[in-house]
Amino acid sequence: MERNPTDPAIGRIEADMAGYWAGRRLPATRLESHHGDRVVRCFAERPASVWAMFAAALASRPQAQALVAGDSRWTYAEAAQRIGAVAAGLAGRGIGSGDRVALLLSNRAEFYFAWFACQRLGAIAVPIGTREQRAGVDYVLGQCDAAAIIHDDALAAQVPVRPGVLRVGCPSPGTAPAAGTIPIGALSTGSATAPAPAEVDEEDTATLLYTSGTTGKPKGAMLTHLGIIHSAMNLCACLELDAEVRSMLAVPASHVTGLIAIIVATVHCGGTVVMMPEFKAGAFLELAARERVTYTVLVPAMYTLCLMQPDLDRHDLSSWRIGAYGGAPMAVATIDELARRLPGLRLANAYGATETTSPTTIMPPEATRGHSDSVGRVVPNGAVAVLDDEGREVAPGETGELWIAGPMVVRGYWENPEADAREFSGGWWHSGDLGSVDAEGFVRVFDRKKDMINRGGYKIFSVEVENRLLARPGVVEAAVIGAPCPVLGERVHAFVVCADPALDGAALRAWCAESLADYKVPETVRFSAEPLPRNPNGKVLKRLLRERLLAELDAGPKGD
Repeated sequence: MERNPTDPAIGRIEADMAGYWAGRRLPATRLESHHGDRVVRCFAERPASVWAMFAAALASRPQAQALVAGDSRWTYAEAAQRIGAVAAGLAGRGIGSGDRVALLLSNRAEFYFAWFACQRLGAIAVPIGTREQRAGVDYVLGQCDAAAIIHDDALAAQVPVRPGVLRVGCPSPGTAPAAGTIPIGALSTGSATAPAPAEVDEEDTATLLYTSGTTGKPKGAMLTHLGIIHSAMNLCACLELDAEVRSMLAVPASHVTGLIAIIVATVHCGGTVVMMPEFKAGAFLELAARERVTYTVLVPAMYTLCLMQPDLDRHDLSSWRIGAYGGAPMAVATIDELARRLPGLRLANAYGATETTSPTTIMPPEATRGHSDSVGRVVPNGAVAVLDDEGREVAPGETGELWIAGPMVVRGYWENPEADAREFSGGWWHSGDLGSVDAEGFVRVFDRKKDMINRGGYKIFSVEVENRLLARPGVVEAAVIGAPCPVLGERVHAFVVCADPALDGAALRAWCAESLADYKVPETVRFSAEPLPRNPNGKVLKRLLRERLLAELDAGPKGD
């Protein structure tokens, strides 16, 4: 799709996007040139860097609460002191602008301090998911040539010893520091002072986030200051977040949703981040009520689990105002039940990726119920085009691959020109998702291109079948994949997690047959008491489900 971004069609998309979010008090915009040949619409007034964004919150709200983690609380002034101490310690050991600093940290205060310390130094933070094993951590450290790693002491076994890589440990109950590791509390001496904030260009990389690597080795997406700032501004404007926001971090801080949609967006507003080590529905409700949480980003299954808690009505959740979700569709029945049980909560679907610095689309909360099959409208300054296999734009409502452009799209992948050439064209990122954009601008995502099921020539989008399964009372999670078939190529297979022990495969097939074409009805169903496997961004790992199904088929027939 090599065409000029000032092409009339692209201009029309941008004008429509501005209209969608009218009334949200958006800053003025203008066209700008970035990353060489990209021309994108940007907010005219914006922070110059991620650290400038934090500094603005510090200057305007120094005594406001910035962070809550367990029983500890920090104001912006106190958080700035902790960030400065980490920055001083890293600088004293030779870490400076452009150096990569890996963070193998759980949802704990040290993640917040270390990530912003990197921004102050102009270093590039490289968060790594805490479930990554030693070989994966070793690959990331080597691929980005990391100068340091800061990690939980409890995760020391996952950290390889690499000559010249500074190791900093964060205390964990009952765990001794690993040999050769500097405790984070000893990183900076009492007399050390943090250097002045580094001067960075907004096109510089602020953080590297490695993709899940489902089609090969993980790729390090280069999130720039420009992209991070625009995503934070988009979230605050579209969801109408302000300085009173109290955000719950219940998804991993090390991945794009937790880092950008919760931590950075909250700092841009000057609000409070409430950290939760890991999501458990009962503990989540308890903490949300106690801390008067106003804003969350969760996957739909988490909301369903909250509804299933027998003591839900005991908790005062009247402050909970915005519930964003993504990674999977939410059943209309769940939307309606949340409206009944939590009438003050407004739901907003969203769609994005690491490569788009979190949100590409956001559903205006007032439109969620009427457009439950959509992931929302394109964020301000963004653009989505739908292209066929020949690279031609299709008509509104028709299906094709979603290509995404805007200031929030990453520069590319760290030292991976082959992947850049394959996945980017003229500033547009090829998402690999099949979807459509209707005449009103509502975006729908049907499937990954590689996940679409081909049953004897009939093309089946798994999300349509999943939506129908999720609409059945008692179903908590559902994922649909193609089961290999020597005659038809593939048949429809469903993995289901449900709360109703009376449900069986026959009942679910009958339910699906009421509204789906016969070839779309799952022919086999597997029930599980365990949640479906997901990546840290909440998307179901269908690769693992395929491997599980193949293992079951190799072991012999089992059936519902």
